[in-house]
Amino acid sequence: MEIERKYRIVTPPKHYQDYPYHELEQAYLCTEPVVRVRREDNTFYLTYKSKGLLAREEYNLPLTQEAYEHLLSKADGLILKKRRYLIPISDSELTIELDLFSGDYEGLMLAEVEFASVDDANRFTPPSWFGPDVTLSGEYQNSRLSQKKIPF
Repeated sequence: MEIERKYRIVTPPKHYQDYPYHELEQAYLCTEPVVRVRREDNTFYLTYKSKGLLAREEYNLPLTQEAYEHLLSKADGLILKKRRYLIPISDSELTIELDLFSGDYEGLMLAEVEFASVDDANRFTPPSWFGPDVTLSGEYQNSRLSQKKIPF
């Protein structure tokens, strides 16, 4: 089960570039249900996600690079590219995943935080540098971003 909240970011925190990061590339074979292929650094996955905004089922299956590239060629829409910084939240076990997009969405910044329960997600107080909570709008779901270039 994936339980996460998502926020628009206008100004990232100082020194965010000092944190570890991953290079991500992902595309969608289907958006209902969500079937995604992703490259995270040099690791490849096929992901299924059920419907939902705050909480939904998620299953990741490993792929070879060859299988990833084959499926990527069959994807619909835009290929999303982003650098994901992993920023720990002090005094908690939570991590902020700060995504800085490149390519078609150059300049877009989103932050996600994953939780152990819906109650934990609902009690979360975001850091002051977070922008609006866009979790329930669905507007910034990656599957939606992949379908057409939207202004941000």
